Amino acid sequence: MNLFDLSWRNMKRDFRLYGIYFVSLLVGVVIYFTFAAFMFNPDILAALSNKEILQTGAAITSIVVFLFIIFFILYANSFFMKQRKKEFGMYLLYGMSEWQIAGMVLIETVCLSAVSLTGGIIAGGLLSKFFGMLLMRLMQYEQVISFSFPVEAVGSTVVLFLILIVMTSVQSYFSVRRVQLVELFHAKAKMDRPLSFSAGLAGCAIVLLGLGYFLISQAGDSVYWSRHFTISFIATIVGIIGGTYLFFRQSFGWVLERISRRKTYVEGSQMLWVSSLRFSVRGNTTNLTFISLFSALIIFLVGFVAINYAVHFVSAGQEFPNHLAFTSQDEPTRNQIERMIEEDHHRVLYHKEIQGLRTEPVAGREAAFGERYEASVLLFAASQYNEIVSLRGDDQQVNVQGQEAVALARGGASANGDAGGNPPHFTVKLKEETTFDVIGKKDYVLLGKATEASGDIGKMPAVLIISDEAFARLQPGQVLASFDIYQIDKAAKSVALSRKIHDIVVTSPETYYSAFVDLYTIDIEGSSLLLFSVAFLAVIALFAMGSIIYFKQLREATEEQRHYAILRQIGVSDGLLKGVIRTQLLFVFLPPLLLGLLHSWFLLHYLAMAEVRGFPQLTSMIATVLALYFVIYFLFYASSTRVYYKIVNPKTVMN
Repeated sequence: MNLFDLSWRNMKRDFRLYGIYFVSLLVGVVIYFTFAAFMFNPDILAALSNKEILQTGAAITSIVVFLFIIFFILYANSFFMKQRKKEFGMYLLYGMSEWQIAGMVLIETVCLSAVSLTGGIIAGGLLSKFFGMLLMRLMQYEQVISFSFPVEAVGSTVVLFLILIVMTSVQSYFSVRRVQLVELFHAKAKMDRPLSFSAGLAGCAIVLLGLGYFLISQAGDSVYWSRHFTISFIATIVGIIGGTYLFFRQSFGWVLERISRRKTYVEGSQMLWVSSLRFSVRGNTTNLTFISLFSALIIFLVGFVAINYAVHFVSAGQEFPNHLAFTSQDEPTRNQIERMIEEDHHRVLYHKEIQGLRTEPVAGREAAFGERYEASVLLFAASQYNEIVSLRGDDQQVNVQGQEAVALARGGASANGDAGGNPPHFTVKLKEETTFDVIGKKDYVLLGKATEASGDIGKMPAVLIISDEAFARLQPGQVLASFDIYQIDKAAKSVALSRKIHDIVVTSPETYYSAFVDLYTIDIEGSSLLLFSVAFLAVIALFAMGSIIYFKQLREATEEQRHYAILRQIGVSDGLLKGVIRTQLLFVFLPPLLLGLLHSWFLLHYLAMAEVRGFPQLTSMIATVLALYFVIYFLFYASSTRVYYKIVNPKTVMN
């Protein structure tokens, strides 16, 4: 019998164990190829206006995905090797060399990798279409994404798994070298001792968590953070981390100990799963603490990025309410622009020409606008401003009389007067100096920042809305600053159109040009790609954490085979054993899930969502992440209970 025959017989004999390892390899291929095929999909590349954003984000994300795949496969291979220690000891006893055993393992790895590569690439290609459609939906593009198996994606996936075969082979060889013949004859002799649990420490865990949650809920302008930031920050970290650790080390164990003291403890299956959990508290504490904290961090990060995405969607329309705005052109040029809009399959919703007075402020500029705005100021009549506001369908009209004025300043909704309560003054000079009483600041944009197709932007024009009578009095003899404003349909798809119009109207550096799409493509594509990448990595990370619990439980199942064999010999039924396993694993999977969700809810609710609670898509995005969190952990739980039972009762298939 040669090594190929032996490898084939091993795989047929212990299909369950090899199946677990094969699924791990398959999942690794699917994850990597899904991302790689998505990154090189020609339809996605064609849809993006700024491919540099995709390339930069993909480069960073691919490194993280690559490291995850290496960690995941090496972790699975480590579990695989530890499960076969007795088998390797038997081979050594029969006279096989370490190199021969390593060669046999290499043959098995190559065979499993080849099959997983084929299946994973097919499944990954299908999934990449789904994720591409999801990204287009986030960007609100209508691009159709086709099935794609790019050569670059296939090649990089094959190279990755060639590297992994080498790494797992080296890992397997050293695992074989560490095998001692004595392991063939001795089962596990060492077992974790049950901890002694303290009601005081159990209560301390609740107090620490309560402290952390209380301080998080007070984030903002409360005295705890405004005057004692450092102390509050440290107390929050200690409360959350320390409370989580003590919860799994003491509170969880204390509850189990209290259950064990009940009179009904010996009835039913309670004694079996409680005693098993009490022995495993010590070994599971660190893992469960890490999983809870890391889950909370992941969900918070996804929520924060989702909020960033939501803010960009809202702010894009607020910062650039005009789809096209530029210094007014002569009639032939204006007709040419409108023909270009029609040829690019857009419809003009409305076109307006507004005229203002450009002047240099003498006093009051800083109080009205600040550094974000241009030095010169544009004066517009209230009637012109109100007409544009009505066309947009906004409720932002102003009512000014005489020398009253309203400054359009983002982030400001009021104007502070002097000590006597009088409105602040704003003085400009045209023919002569004229002073206005600024009765308010309005967080609204009439003319957006000047833009370039490259993404460069200028400062926001400083706009002061004055009364019609004041404008009429100042206008005679002055050169009016005139602007054309266009609102078009499908503005988000007007990148090429914007560049053509820009080249026509911008004849000098002083010419004003602003297009909604120039910044929309950068902001929305960038925030959408960031949200997609972070959500993709979050799902991977949750999968990895679920795998940690999964493999640890299967390892414990192997170590407890003798104990379950004794239970069967004394008459414990299969149904009762299944119930014990389900309950036992539920207490391992459920607490970190719930505690991680609780941590993340406090962080999101009090630190991230305060300003954007009304955004319609935000709740659904975060709910999707939480749903995936539940689904992934439920699948691991269901699979763990089934495989756990097969390990401890190998001759029976779990229903």
